Amino acid sequence: MLHRLFANATPAHAHCDLYCGVYDPAQAKIEALSCLKTIQKYHDSDDEHFKTRAIIIKERQAEEVKHHLMVLWADFFTKDHFEQFPNLHQLFWDGVHGAGDVKKSLDAAVAEKLLKTIDEISDIFWQTDKGKQMGVYPPA
Repeated sequence: MLHRLFANATPAHAHCDLYCGVYDPAQAKIEALSCLKTIQKYHDSDDEHFKTRAIIIKERQAEEVKHHLMVLWADFFTKDHFEQFPNLHQLFWDGVHGAGDVKKSLDAAVAEKLLKTIDEISDIFWQTDKGKQMGVYPPA
């Protein structure tokens, strides 16, 4: 009976099924680093099958970067954070679109630019009291 009741419901997607409160920009950075290393390995290879696999992996990891950035933007940062750091919306815009650019490119410089943007977001994350309480890998 419940199945019929929700048969036409729109599926909802969330960071997780339970608000865990665990956030860290390191997730996005790890995926972005994977993109950069994959691009470098692509250029170092002359094996067409390997290169095809590298492109598929790079595009998947870039999509993960977008996901992790969107989670931070939508679930972690608050209106107060965006008022305190007026460039934060732009950084997320640049990050999400930069990850899209990485999907479309085999240029290491594009991936390096994405990493720089993630580092800027990370710097802001660690300046917040909320980040200091729930971040997993604080800077040394």
